[in-house]
Amino acid sequence: MRFFDTDPLHWSGLSEARLKEFLGSKDRASYVLSTKIGINVQTDRQGKYASNVASIDKSLQSQAYDYTYDGVMRAFEHSLEQLNMDRIDILFAQDLDLLTHQSSSALTARVTEFMNGGYKALLSLRDQGAIKAIGAAANQWEPCQRMAEQGDFDMFLLSGRYTLLEQGALESFLPLCETRGIGVVIAAQDGADGLFAGPTLSAAANSDAAPEEDQLRVAEMKSICDAHHVRIEDAAFHFPLLHWAVVSVLTGATSVAAVEKSLAAEHARLPDALWTDLEEAGLIREGSFTKSDVHHHHHHHH
Repeated sequence: MRFFDTDPLHWSGLSEARLKEFLGSKDRASYVLSTKIGINVQTDRQGKYASNVASIDKSLQSQAYDYTYDGVMRAFEHSLEQLNMDRIDILFAQDLDLLTHQSSSALTARVTEFMNGGYKALLSLRDQGAIKAIGAAANQWEPCQRMAEQGDFDMFLLSGRYTLLEQGALESFLPLCETRGIGVVIAAQDGADGLFAGPTLSAAANSDAAPEEDQLRVAEMKSICDAHHVRIEDAAFHFPLLHWAVVSVLTGATSVAAVEKSLAAEHARLPDALWTDLEEAGLIREGSFTKSDVHHHHHHHH
């Protein structure tokens, strides 16, 4: 494992400092490191914010974010300091999504603030070689697509939103990334179990509360997986990686056990026929495996 993703928020703002302890002894050229900008680090330093902006008092929430040119430069300097680094490989603008900014008008205002300000800071840092790649990390693909259409991005980090249960990103976002040569990292939305199943898949597999339709789909997927002697968790981990644009899946590393689960999933060998069977059963969309040597029984040209 040689890709480490952090941000100024997690672990009550200690994530970067903790990663510094681990990476300090490693050869800088041997790994890829990403962190995030968009958090108002000045206010954050005064201890007004909890470890996760989502849990903050709504009146403070608007102050928690800063996507301006100066705000992004400050946040970048803060991260370099926390990590004790002189460069970062990938810098993501974080939380530009509806989950965080609540209304589409508030989100549009933030994306505009970013594209007119912080985005230009990222371009400048990339030109100087202080970062290698720029991107955005969000819980939805729609704002990512809007940004991809407005600017020159290298990467997007999408939490959930492209899984065995949810493939809307295939309609326009992933093909756009493929055309433009933009890399996509798919992050487990619920990293706690370390499995890239996404909350809906684990919930649908384990609960009566999940929508009946999801429960049925998971049951159907499970029986196809069983027929191929594949664990559904392993299929969930590998599924996003079949798309050309997807360069990595990011799983939770909250415990040794979680990391071991991810490694086991990564090393699982899955037969091509599993994917063609899932596609023919209508469980995964056509166009989801553009990268692999999986041969379609039928080719459709749009």
